[in-house]
Amino acid sequence: MLLTTPLIRALHARHPDARLVFVTKQGMAPLVADNPHLSQVVALAPGEPVRALARRLAALGPTGGLDLHGSLRSAALRLLVHCPWHGYSKRKLARGVLVATKIDLYGRRVPVAERYFEAARSGGLDVRPDGGPPEFFLAGAARARAAQWVREHHLTGRPLVVLAPGAAHFTKRWPQERWIALAQRLRERGYGMVAVGGPEDRAAADALTPLAANAAGACTLQETGALLARAQVAITGDSGVMHMATGVGTPVVALFGPTVEQFGFFPYTTKATVLQRALDCRPCSPMGGPRCPMGHHRCLADIGPDDALAAVEQLVA
Repeated sequence: MLLTTPLIRALHARHPDARLVFVTKQGMAPLVADNPHLSQVVALAPGEPVRALARRLAALGPTGGLDLHGSLRSAALRLLVHCPWHGYSKRKLARGVLVATKIDLYGRRVPVAERYFEAARSGGLDVRPDGGPPEFFLAGAARARAAQWVREHHLTGRPLVVLAPGAAHFTKRWPQERWIALAQRLRERGYGMVAVGGPEDRAAADALTPLAANAAGACTLQETGALLARAQVAITGDSGVMHMATGVGTPVVALFGPTVEQFGFFPYTTKATVLQRALDCRPCSPMGGPRCPMGHHRCLADIGPDDALAAVEQLVA
């Protein structure tokens, strides 16, 4: 979602009088709720039928739609909401060939944030990327809560590092012992640390205590964004937290294992360092999986805590 915001920004700049409506799930709405380039956010409530959502959208009288998801649900909306719709190429063939054979059909590396512009241009909208990063706008209440959280956990007066040890899939997770070793090195250098993520990441974040305060599952999306905004640097895997950090302007050290740049999801910002290893088995999956197909997980295990520490110090120098 946050990678759509450069397109939103460009559309608003090019067509300031247009009404831009963003459609998403209710749980994800906080990521765009305070975006000033949008006129409205329409959220799909838990359990709400797609037909009901389509009726709400049709009542707005849309003159055009951009499908930036390419899912079954968005395909259903395209059928049910009658207006011209346009999408973009997800490069599924090139992705599948690269995973299966390691033959690269992608050609030029185009980030997904820029691929989304294909949908707008195919609909006759003359917009181009402006080179700026994603934008995650935060409410004042979220910033205040993050400031309070930092004070309560005695993290003031020290440079703050955010750690995001969780990931939806095992093969995207840096080994736990690497996280602990990195946290120890950061503490020795005077950094304060907070671990973030969703409720499902709580156990991974628990492993870093007492070296890092644990905010995983304890903060909302907006509050997590506000914690990231207070940090000198964030260290993450290939996850949503990485894009949240770029959206609030925080430098990122990103650890990439099973996925590669061709897929388009590297940090969309100049303030980032990607740590990865050139292995013949990469990429093994477009999204990660429950186990390493080779049994060694070297794509992430070969990245050491000193590698991450050096990247941190270079970014915050």
